[in-house]
Amino acid sequence: MTGLSAPGFPQEAVRRRARVGAEAVFPDRAGYGATMFGRSCSPGLSEDVADLLDAARLVPPVFMPLRLEKLIDLGREPLHTDVDLRSTVGGFESALPLYVSAFGSTRVASGDLGLAASRQAGRLGIPMVIGENIVLTSGYRGAAAPGLLDRILAYAQASESEAVGGVVVQQSTDDADAEVWNLVYSDPRVQPLLQSGRLGFELKTGQGAKPGLGGMTLLGAEGAARASSQYTIESVFGESADQFLRSGSPGTFTAEILARQIQLMRNNFPRARVWVKLHPARDLALAAETAWRAGADAVTVDGAESGTGWAPTAFIQQVGLPLGECLLDARAEGRPLLASGRMWEGSRVVKSLALGARAAGLGRAALLAVDEDPEAGLERLVESIALELRLLISALGKYRAADVCAEDVRLPRGVGDCSTP
Repeated sequence: MTGLSAPGFPQEAVRRRARVGAEAVFPDRAGYGATMFGRSCSPGLSEDVADLLDAARLVPPVFMPLRLEKLIDLGREPLHTDVDLRSTVGGFESALPLYVSAFGSTRVASGDLGLAASRQAGRLGIPMVIGENIVLTSGYRGAAAPGLLDRILAYAQASESEAVGGVVVQQSTDDADAEVWNLVYSDPRVQPLLQSGRLGFELKTGQGAKPGLGGMTLLGAEGAARASSQYTIESVFGESADQFLRSGSPGTFTAEILARQIQLMRNNFPRARVWVKLHPARDLALAAETAWRAGADAVTVDGAESGTGWAPTAFIQQVGLPLGECLLDARAEGRPLLASGRMWEGSRVVKSLALGARAAGLGRAALLAVDEDPEAGLERLVESIALELRLLISALGKYRAADVCAEDVRLPRGVGDCSTP
């Protein structure tokens, strides 16, 4: 090198591309299998990475008629401990306005952490989504690693009540041929969930961290050879690398195709709840409206700040709408909208409820919690969020999660119209 420099230009990023080529499109693969990738962003960071939910403020009023109603009902001044967090989440009764989001087939969740999350979600009485491609990567009943059925049974056996919670099994275009939903729906071991109304299926049209793309994983040579008949396999890391990029199809949807698929789900699996997962798209409002009209029990929107097992860096940082903008665009107006995207504490959950969501999904936070303590980490995380929810909702003069609405949140000036989310 000659010492050539270009101040103000991303020199090191350009030089890395010059050194490693296509590999530079992705995060450092040394972290694959042990890292949950996603947009770096948290309150207090620079404005260019802080999203609308971070910038929004919850604003309690002076006059609180619902607090007066609660006072009369209780015969005393109400406290935050009087807030009722029970919620209806996508057709399931839930102990809290929370659910555990899909972890997909990421290696991070393919082992005991996935089982630990299932058991703790079952004990908490909150719904849990099991991500796509589990059957293809770990099997229906896994031998070397827990499979789909293991995750479902871990949840069901840990449940302390048949009145709350539920398991939602996700399927995408890639694993439609495996007839995952048929396997689950007809399995006698899953019947207790089905008979108690706690089984659902989720049609995945995309995800927040890589909108417009299908699933991606890194495979060794043997795994790549096995998968080559079904997926695109690329050696983007150089001929000498021992890892290969596996890419799945995102599927093809129009409004008619989406509506017909939902109708088929309702016809073929009449006792299961039907969820639809949307990526943070520019036509989100039309897609959500299409899903609701076709009979979906819930539409889940995954904001661009959501986590992922593996995705190109440009998609993680630059593609798709942040969750707050998704919620404004969707205009749920009382219909069942669920939200996920960097959820880990109570204020972000309450802001999402105020902008029209019925519940918020825990993804990376849930996995980190069970990694910290496989026995009770998720339960303690949810305990902390529940206390924050009660404190925040009572400060707004309300005592049910369902009463939180647009009047409770103030967006930055010039952004949206928070009076009509």
